[in-house]
Amino acid sequence: MAAKRALLAIGLALASSVAAAADPPTSAQLDSVVDAVMARYHLAGLAVGVIDHGEVVYTRTLGERVAGSGQAITNDTLFKIASNSKAMTSTLLARLVQEGKLRWDDPVRRYLPDFRMADPWVTEHMQVGDLLTHRSGLREGAGDLMLWPEPNDFTRQDIVHGLAYLKPAYSFRAGYAYDNLLYVVAGEVAAAAGHDHYETLLRREVFEPLGLARCQIGAWNRDAVGNVAEPHEREHDRNVVINADDAEIPNITSAPAGGVRCSLTDMLSWARNWLAPTPQQLQWLTPEQRQIVWTPYTPMPISAQKRAWNGTRFYAYGYGWRIADMDGVFTVSHTGTLSGMYSAMMLLPERKAGFVILMNSEAEDARTVLIEALTKQFTSPNDAHDANWFADQLDRASSTAREAAKPPVSQAAKVDDLRSQLGRWRDPWFGTISLCPQGDAVRFVAAKSPRLAGTVMRAGQRYLVHWDHGDTDAWLSFPTDAKGVLHMSKIDPQADFSSDFEDLSFHREHGCG
Repeated sequence: MAAKRALLAIGLALASSVAAAADPPTSAQLDSVVDAVMARYHLAGLAVGVIDHGEVVYTRTLGERVAGSGQAITNDTLFKIASNSKAMTSTLLARLVQEGKLRWDDPVRRYLPDFRMADPWVTEHMQVGDLLTHRSGLREGAGDLMLWPEPNDFTRQDIVHGLAYLKPAYSFRAGYAYDNLLYVVAGEVAAAAGHDHYETLLRREVFEPLGLARCQIGAWNRDAVGNVAEPHEREHDRNVVINADDAEIPNITSAPAGGVRCSLTDMLSWARNWLAPTPQQLQWLTPEQRQIVWTPYTPMPISAQKRAWNGTRFYAYGYGWRIADMDGVFTVSHTGTLSGMYSAMMLLPERKAGFVILMNSEAEDARTVLIEALTKQFTSPNDAHDANWFADQLDRASSTAREAAKPPVSQAAKVDDLRSQLGRWRDPWFGTISLCPQGDAVRFVAAKSPRLAGTVMRAGQRYLVHWDHGDTDAWLSFPTDAKGVLHMSKIDPQADFSSDFEDLSFHREHGCG
């Protein structure tokens, strides 16, 4: 631990005195960034808030909660913050540590006796802190098909059970690969140690003490709460709602990994608690626990883009936070990504500055541009590159990726061609699927994930499944003998890692009928 805290001290020392002394960005400068991104990406809705020297100095909201509705985004509109929920889960655990209800180095099995990883040694030695640091040995996004697409029928108990069947991609604590399942496990550890449901604990231990009055977790009524943004995607030059909420919003299995919804006002309060905590907040979460969650535990790869744009030399994951230097300035941040919803929080602790971004559009590049252009206002205010320059750079990179990811030409597979492969198949963690005729087509249907249903297509000598709901299409690799294994893989290797078809191994149980 001493060595890790020394690394944190090195990271803090990177903060430049120039950035700390720089004049605050003006509202006109911030408006220029926000307006450029809104116009460039035609976002359905956007909320941005900026903090400097511990005070909120800027908020801006644009667009609509539902495109075409006339319902304007406000500072109190609720957005899905997705993986920005992870820092709240780690903070809940920190509160329980502070209360003496658990220890960071406790074995997970002390709280969850049924917890198993594929390797028995890892099972016994996985500690509570390991759940939060993306160094378990699992492949990036392993098992995420138990979380998404929603809705599905997987429970948190299914996840605890399924982990034993996910094969490691590297050695325990030997590298970085982002995962969501172990944050769900962390939520279950909190529930066991705190003797209450994760959702109840998060409200009691985090939302209420910090006054995050609009934040929601668990089951709630959309219309009773009100002012809720819906996710959108761009279709034929217009924004359309996708995955719209029902009036009764259910509790979701993925909540500890990415299930919180908050407003801009809430998220700015959450950020200020980290940048300029009051005496009461320092009692609520002590400086010791704050330092622990911001300690860099797992080195992360530094992309060529980060090196070129920000001169990043240090990049690591703490407990629910990413820790890095940007233009020589120490930063703590995270992003959140769900279909049609993107969020970001960037903190510059030495200056007590930072910002929050919330959007209800399928627009990863828009978020990246906002993060870069807003961060430069603090770390390199004389940088000549504006928001459109960053957007142009991303466009050039993504055009090459889009060309490589074009779907193959295919047609519906004939039932007779797949007669020997039809039937019910089972994977030990994902459960059963059926590959059975429906009219002249062969349909793929997942028993516990209703959105993973689609038509089997043939492309040359290969087969794929084209999903009904627009999820990432997948190759089907059929076995050559009756006892063989059916494997799957993403057609687009650059697709979201949560489409982790590569971890599936299906054995045929019986035929259709």
